Amino acid sequence: MNYWIQHRLNSLEQAFNPKYCRAVEHTIGLIARQFQAGNKLLICGNGGSAADAQHIAAEFVGRFQLHRRGLPAIALGTNPATLTAWANDYEFETIFARQVEAFAKPGDILWGISTSGKSANVIKAMEMARELGVITIGMAGNGGGKLKDLTDYPLFVPEYNTPYVQEIHLISYHRICEQVEAQLFAKSGLEAQIAV
Repeated sequence: MNYWIQHRLNSLEQAFNPKYCRAVEHTIGLIARQFQAGNKLLICGNGGSAADAQHIAAEFVGRFQLHRRGLPAIALGTNPATLTAWANDYEFETIFARQVEAFAKPGDILWGISTSGKSANVIKAMEMARELGVITIGMAGNGGGKLKDLTDYPLFVPEYNTPYVQEIHLISYHRICEQVEAQLFAKSGLEAQIAV
């Protein structure tokens, strides 16, 4: 057990190298700026990454640490009627791209999550975002995989083991949610109060 814990800690330390930490900080600045400008955040992924997308959206719409107004974040995997209708009538690979087409405008952000970097429906969504002038955040293992050429703000790690990639993702997006909230609300003194 101690060996396993040490192995996990070593893996996390390798993942959170200075380059990756700078990428996280750049992503924080991006999301804070675009929220301030009145834009929204769309997030998508499959399986555990779909759950991560919902988790991120919940932190922004609800709160992370502070009592404050809600922020416009939408997880694209949460409407089963839309997902199943589109997948049944057309194809599963474009379930997220169709929603990006419906909801996104230039200045909005699409955050695509894929532990492998190969998820076809996330790739299609990122391609649609590019067509529409939507800013893209890519979060992936395997060094980014096929998301590399579609991502404006990369959060890529070399880890390839899915559960371990997900651990890195969780820590990363908790940091992002915490710091975006702090940048937008902690100094205002109006709506921002530490939740108890």
